[in-house]
Amino acid sequence: MRPAFTFAAPGTPAIPLHVVEEGALDGWLDAQPPRVAGWLRATGFAATLGKVALVPDEAGAIALAVAGYGTETSRARGRFHLAEAASALPEGTYRLEGLPAAQAETEALGWLLSHYAFDRYRAQSPARARLIAPEGIDATRLEIIAAGECLTRDLVNTPANDMGPEALEAACRALATEHGASLTVTTGEDLLARNLPLIHAVGRSAAQAPRLIDMTWGEAGPALTLVGKGVCFDTGGLNLKPASSMGLMKKDMGGAATVLGLAHMVMALGLKIRLRVLIPAVENAVSAGAFRPGDILTARNGLTVEINNTDAEGRLVLADALSLGAEGTPDLMISMATLTGAARVALGPDLAPYYTDEAGLAQALEAAAARVADPVWRMPFHTPYEAMIEPGIADLDNAPSGGMAGSITAALFLRRFAGGLPYAHFDIYAWQPVAAPARPRGGVGMGARALLATLPEVLAL
Repeated sequence: MRPAFTFAAPGTPAIPLHVVEEGALDGWLDAQPPRVAGWLRATGFAATLGKVALVPDEAGAIALAVAGYGTETSRARGRFHLAEAASALPEGTYRLEGLPAAQAETEALGWLLSHYAFDRYRAQSPARARLIAPEGIDATRLEIIAAGECLTRDLVNTPANDMGPEALEAACRALATEHGASLTVTTGEDLLARNLPLIHAVGRSAAQAPRLIDMTWGEAGPALTLVGKGVCFDTGGLNLKPASSMGLMKKDMGGAATVLGLAHMVMALGLKIRLRVLIPAVENAVSAGAFRPGDILTARNGLTVEINNTDAEGRLVLADALSLGAEGTPDLMISMATLTGAARVALGPDLAPYYTDEAGLAQALEAAAARVADPVWRMPFHTPYEAMIEPGIADLDNAPSGGMAGSITAALFLRRFAGGLPYAHFDIYAWQPVAAPARPRGGVGMGARALLATLPEVLAL
């Protein structure tokens, strides 16, 4: 674990950091020594959200700091508010004063995440201010969650020349080694021998062979299977993407990156479950061997799929992985994928849409998402739209014409391969387009923390 993603040790000498709402500022100032109140009034501190003030002592050192906590209305328009303060403070160790206990866990996590920077190719300047964990929170748990989130970000941010199927496999091997998990990988022509034909078809034209990564961990408890789309780069295949759509396709393995971050959290926390992670890792490339529009392919579970657009490849590789996962009859199976632009049109980049027929899972997930500041939004498995993915010439159509309900039809396609088991699908974006507190522009996890908080209830841990 990177030192930046840990709290300072309890008892470390620390600068008091007072958290003050706008409406409470005058009363708080009245209760302070005249030197402190006079300084803050003279400098015009207004306690607006994200603003920070430093108060010197008689020797010129920092005696205390104050972070504005805005109003309930301003806080509702974002999250991780103290992360902005963490980025503005000078290097040092701080101790929070006056933060409502209900916000302590979220703000402490945001503080840790404010230290993230993707510095593989160029030095960056993340926050340097360290924090003593507020009383009453599980500091170790938050450190593990932060490390899982940062793993996801690193994987998504790495460009495809350094994060192809081979490198994604290496990242899985490193995670398996760290936690004592087992890992098997099926590569290239062996995919056909193991009846994983759609993964092979999508990835066979790339320079690096397609593969199915299968990681297992835990020997007791309920079974959870996580399936992550690992398209390391998506050109669109023969239905080539325009340049404007291809620029961010290094993030098309964001589903795989997110389930790996979640897997790290599960394993590091020692949850009493049997975990399985399935990642079809491919590049959707163009060559003489590329699959074509009009091809009809047979999936692992025997369903035939007409290819009407080679750029709808993610659901193909997930179909085989879901079929394999369903054969193990887990208690819960979850897929995560950067699957459709339609999801982004509907909900934007900040909300993680998900689909499930499990009412109890949805109720628990939405409560957990609000509690841990990881927003999700339930979308419908609208069964009347099933006809839209049935082309007539084959069982399924990978890209229905008409442009209607694209995220829903993709989810319905995937449900056909989940074996009727308890299942949820997340159509995530995995990218922060504009920097926000604790979330620099770039790769970002979506839904993983909400799922982690949900697992104890839905799996009766």
